Amino acid sequence: MNAIARILDWPIEFSDENPLALWDAFSIARTVRGTANAEFLASGVEIDSRDVQPGDLFFALRGESTDGHRFVDMAFAKGAAAVVVDRPVNGPHILVRDTMEALLRLGAASRARSRGRIIGVTGSVGKTGVKEALFAALDRASRGDAHRSVKSYNNHVGVPLSLARMPARARFGVFEMGMNHAGEIAALTRQVRPHVAVITTIAPAHIENLGSEEAIADAKAEIFEGLEEGGTAVIPADSPHFERLRGAAAKLGFATISFGKSAHADVRLLDAVAAIGGGSLVTADMGDRRVCYTVAAPGEHWVINSLAVMAAVRAVGADLGAAGVALAEMEGLPGRGARLPIDVSEDRGGGQALLIDESYNANPASMRATLAQLGRTPAQRRIAVLGAMKELGSHGPDFHAKLAQPLREAGVDYALLVGPEMQALADELGKGGVNALGKPVAFAHCASVREAVDTLRAFGLERDDAILVKGSNSVGLASLVSALSEREG
Repeated sequence: MNAIARILDWPIEFSDENPLALWDAFSIARTVRGTANAEFLASGVEIDSRDVQPGDLFFALRGESTDGHRFVDMAFAKGAAAVVVDRPVNGPHILVRDTMEALLRLGAASRARSRGRIIGVTGSVGKTGVKEALFAALDRASRGDAHRSVKSYNNHVGVPLSLARMPARARFGVFEMGMNHAGEIAALTRQVRPHVAVITTIAPAHIENLGSEEAIADAKAEIFEGLEEGGTAVIPADSPHFERLRGAAAKLGFATISFGKSAHADVRLLDAVAAIGGGSLVTADMGDRRVCYTVAAPGEHWVINSLAVMAAVRAVGADLGAAGVALAEMEGLPGRGARLPIDVSEDRGGGQALLIDESYNANPASMRATLAQLGRTPAQRRIAVLGAMKELGSHGPDFHAKLAQPLREAGVDYALLVGPEMQALADELGKGGVNALGKPVAFAHCASVREAVDTLRAFGLERDDAILVKGSNSVGLASLVSALSEREG
């Protein structure tokens, strides 16, 4: 066979039949039932004019407090290829009746044309980290042909937007789904239509709206309702709601793969030891084989998260070796475990302290996990800046007060509590009790983040301090992270 014959016989992948451009004007107009006033090609989809990149398609969505049509000119100024609007504008556009409905239609069309394997991820804790780890594993396995929802785009707007951004050539897609109320996951999973549905864990996040952990488990289990025929549910074996989750999947006719430390887990943790430089060296039993890999992110919760990643990677038929390499390389995400060295001022002795940024989210389970990890972090002093945990309703005071024990067990030297909900914890710490080193936990309670910044600076950071910053996103502790790193760094 000569060289030309070999080229002609080169195997054709399914992606070779798909266009390189994300969308063209004709396809968009037909899909969203709108009218295009010009021909164009779009390389991306955006709903925030501040984030528009050259070649993007900008959707002018109407919100409760603003109207995206006000920012059409800004989108064009930043290089938008076209806009989707409900009134004619100057420049290339698709005219539709309702821009949000158009985004939903484009997301649905993107999912319909995809021939890749799709994973949906939800859970009370860890869903963004698991989503990012899955993407890293599948992107490495497919040499760049994986797609995922960015940031925490996991709601009724973020999910269709993330779907609309998925290239037709993508071999894998990973989508995060969040909720505050029952029924929300059901609506999202029917858009995503995953082949594999992952539930990371069940914890009392949003218990104010749902009333009980059992109701939270049922709401998370709605993700199985969108599974494709022959799909797989990946569920936490160590959860007290394991049987409830497995029953929900079985009722719909889907097989389950469980992960965790329990003897009945399908992907079972055999051993986890501290790795050089941080993280953990993990050995897991996957039934027909044992695998050993390194997890760069520190903490037992990340060891368990890695089992969910391995289970899902195997369920979509991807490379476990690539997943192990990805987990070894993946560091903490901003607001979700990023570790930032910050310089200590010379008048405090110089050197560096460690800032652990967990400022994006908090609930009782994640608070306990990250405080435990702080306790295992080598440090001269351990400082915990804790913001209020939201959406706990009448359970809030009790859950906040119960943080006193994990604070003490972690050997925390100083706790800075932020927000009115933290009064219950301040009261509990005020009753006395000592930490793991036999000392009482010194603490201060601040009404605002601004006050907390000033209080922490007055307290003063020293060489080899470890400072954990964690709270619900609405508390705004991300600004404390920024102020502290800018001031001290």
